[in-house]
Amino acid sequence: MQNYKYCYIYNFYKFSHYFLQGLINVWLYDKDSVEYEIFKKYEKALVQSGVNFSRIDVQEALNGCFDGLEDALRAAISYILWLHEYKHKIHPSMILVRALNEKWKPKEWEEEYLNLPILKSQGQRWWEGAAKMWGCDKRNQLVTDIVYDAGKEYIVFTNGKEMLIETAWRWGWERVLDYAIY
Repeated sequence: MQNYKYCYIYNFYKFSHYFLQGLINVWLYDKDSVEYEIFKKYEKALVQSGVNFSRIDVQEALNGCFDGLEDALRAAISYILWLHEYKHKIHPSMILVRALNEKWKPKEWEEEYLNLPILKSQGQRWWEGAAKMWGCDKRNQLVTDIVYDAGKEYIVFTNGKEMLIETAWRWGWERVLDYAIY
């Protein structure tokens, strides 16, 4: 009887996890929704700050927040930055969950926060580095875009090839340049 109870709890957990995954897809991955655009604007900064979007509590909080989404995301980012500045312990996923559930409003917010080095993704750093190493014109001739998809960033080159950002950092500037040209 005891094993049956644990089996039931485990199956319920699995079901609720997949059920929640389906619910979050309703607005979060609907590219035409306003919520999707808002989320994508702040997603990279939140990931870079340490938020784990695969956690169920984070997904539930996102799923339950339709009004005040942008304010909550901004408030979480600004609070994480404040904690970082004053060298306090940071739990980014928990901060985001609280911000979403409690509908936090940012006390201070500037769009420039998204350009702070601490919040820049590896792709943004690579893009700026390519401009310094190759020059803006050459970079723009060779690179179509930096794409963020399912937690990974890719460089899309004008020759149709793609490369993970992690690979580009490992290869170095000259080898990536050769790859992009040929």
